[in-house]
Amino acid sequence: MHTLATRPGRSPAESLSAEVLPLAEACRFLEREAAALLAPRRLGARGRPVWLFGVAAEVRREPFGTVLVVGPSNYPLLLPGVQALQALTAGNAVLVKPAPGCSAPMERLADWLAEAGLPDGLFQLLDESPDAVSDAITAGIDKLVLTGSAATGRAVARQLADGLVPSTMELSGNDAVFVLPGADLGTVARALAFGLRLNGSATCIAPRRVFVPRALAVELEGALSACVAAIPPAAVPLPARRRLVGLVRAAVAEGARALGPLPEDSDPAMAPVIVADARPGMALLREELFAPILSLVPVRDMEEALEAAAHSPYALGASVFGPEAEACALAGRLDAGTVTVNDLIVPTADPRLPFGGRRASGWGVTRGAEGLLEMTRVKTVSVRRGRRLPHTDPSRDGDAALMLAAIRLLHGGPGARAGAVRRLIQALRDRRTD
Repeated sequence: MHTLATRPGRSPAESLSAEVLPLAEACRFLEREAAALLAPRRLGARGRPVWLFGVAAEVRREPFGTVLVVGPSNYPLLLPGVQALQALTAGNAVLVKPAPGCSAPMERLADWLAEAGLPDGLFQLLDESPDAVSDAITAGIDKLVLTGSAATGRAVARQLADGLVPSTMELSGNDAVFVLPGADLGTVARALAFGLRLNGSATCIAPRRVFVPRALAVELEGALSACVAAIPPAAVPLPARRRLVGLVRAAVAEGARALGPLPEDSDPAMAPVIVADARPGMALLREELFAPILSLVPVRDMEEALEAAAHSPYALGASVFGPEAEACALAGRLDAGTVTVNDLIVPTADPRLPFGGRRASGWGVTRGAEGLLEMTRVKTVSVRRGRRLPHTDPSRDGDAALMLAAIRLLHGGPGARAGAVRRLIQALRDRRTD
């Protein structure tokens, strides 16, 4: 089974742990929780406005119809797999457009679904061509879920605009890591090295920018250099490699330091690149990265770190390392869809948790209860019991006084309510004499 998710340079064990296991956990989550989450929510008398006496209400979750899932190349089984399963569980038909070279995992998922008894036609694979997305949108879909670059998200969003088709977009990241005074730098270094190693660093929430107090920067450099020394080079496509090498060299030309040899355009793979003394204005810290490149940004304090982090338009994930109370307080101030404290990447695989970005990193969420509900539309149904419909009575001159007295009684302060009762009684008497 591990061959389904194996990418160049990724071990079978990593494929199993990074894709197959989380997908299985997501299936279990849906099996246990979906029925209750999707069940109609009935609203009784509690909290109902007094003037709606006799009205019962229900909030229902209904499927969109046909959901198009556009999958990425970095996790070709897990990411589109969870999204497709959530869409199916919510009652939709699903079209999946795999990334180039990534049809095999989705073909196997299709086999599994057929073996489980899914009716024909509810799960369909499109070809890998980008034109397949445009063709599906033109043919008519009811919702789109895309995992990809910000550029791809913008292009697809433009195509959806004419038909006002709703979407969920999980787009690029340039994730920030905040190192507080008191953090265990050994733990920080090992975690950062893990982020650079996992999947060849082709993970949307891999660490890219590390904001560290100046007094700790040199120590972290040493610990990190030792941890990344054994990480093998990662395969990076040539066009992307040229762009990334240019960004690194530009940062060095602007005063940053590379902790090791600079990468070359001609290298078939890219070893981890650590850039020290980086500054927030550098393009390396603002642009999308999908390779083992990490920038260390010395800061005076976390206030300066927050200001520096805002230079990037991306807000997908972030991590904070340090004493738990302080780290959690800082997490509450971060503009990111997901924040991990004293860890990175792995906790986001919890199937109970929603996942999504902000700003240039997209909108909406996938996974968890919230991701399941995003595969549905809301319908409210209100039922009037009894034949009395007071709002259909003809208007009277005293209606405004009656409404004002009722509003003061229901929503005024304690001092206003006594007078409101008298005014309400008088308004009702006046209506009877009309």
